[in-house]
Amino acid sequence: MSGVSSAIPVYAPPPVRPNLASRLLLYWLAWQKRRRRQAATRQCPPTNAGDGGRERPSPADHEVQAHFLKALRRGMDTPSFPVGLSSLPLRRVVTLSVPTDAGELSARLFIPRGSVRGAVLYLHGGGFVHCGLNSHHGMCCRLARASGAAVLLVDYRLAPEHRFPAAVEDSLAALRWLAGASARYWGGSVAVAGDSAGGNLAAVVAQEARAGAAPLPVMQLLYYPTLYGRRLFPSHQTYGSGYFLSRKSMEWYAEQYISGEQDWGDTRFAPGDHPDLSGLPSAVIITAECDPLRDEGAAYAHALRRAGVRVLYHCYPGALHAFLNFYAFMPYGKAALRLGGTALRRAFRPQGAQET
Repeated sequence: MSGVSSAIPVYAPPPVRPNLASRLLLYWLAWQKRRRRQAATRQCPPTNAGDGGRERPSPADHEVQAHFLKALRRGMDTPSFPVGLSSLPLRRVVTLSVPTDAGELSARLFIPRGSVRGAVLYLHGGGFVHCGLNSHHGMCCRLARASGAAVLLVDYRLAPEHRFPAAVEDSLAALRWLAGASARYWGGSVAVAGDSAGGNLAAVVAQEARAGAAPLPVMQLLYYPTLYGRRLFPSHQTYGSGYFLSRKSMEWYAEQYISGEQDWGDTRFAPGDHPDLSGLPSAVIITAECDPLRDEGAAYAHALRRAGVRVLYHCYPGALHAFLNFYAFMPYGKAALRLGGTALRRAFRPQGAQET
């Protein structure tokens, strides 16, 4: 996720009311948060904080962090719809390993029924810190069905154990592997897709592929991506608190991922700041209206168009960040996957062929 700076004030318009499904989700999350706080208060009485209000570090800090990450990852890698039911409409789902210079990555390959054309590398969101093969299983099943393409979901290395640019390197290795598989089985074309932090990686992979690091995708599909590092946008302030993803969380994710100040300006972390966006694959960029990252996706769509890249941009009204993860009860989640799948199907269509 982006880390954001408040050094330059921007005009922040008043927030829009989230749609009904989003409001219900926010109410449920607030209730869960109150329950956790009450349980924590009962189990862990307040400690005296010194040093101007800061708690003194203890030898157990690393253990606490490790426990927190383990619990976070366990909770966030839970699918919103049963994995077995999601897989039923597909021809098959294959569990496999993708080779990289750093070792093998666990992955799942989603193969739809019928004639398969093209392959999609899907990079999951989760702030570079959590989520994985289970959290995004159903989403990839739906994307495979809608696109008619094989979809590869990879378990790239996560921060803070593996910091930037480990996830970028894994993503490029996965794209190279998938391009080889597509050449053998599905016509040779590949595309790249991702949501949130995965949208960041998808945009970075497209730029790195243009530079020769991997075969160039025919399309990039970016769902509510984080793209601009420290640059501040109005939506960061308008929806910075109380709308599922907060600015505080964005900053924490960035701190886990990058290694130092020099990484903030690296276009492999902030692809929106790349000085030359010409020659990139066509893009479909989908954002949520009530999301601090909304304006980043809109700004990147505008910048790509100015560079001569074909772009389809769509913002779902009243939707929250990560609404794809809740597609089972959020209609916009299903619609966004259909929209992306339809665009991929067109991108993989043989040149000159007419869609029926």
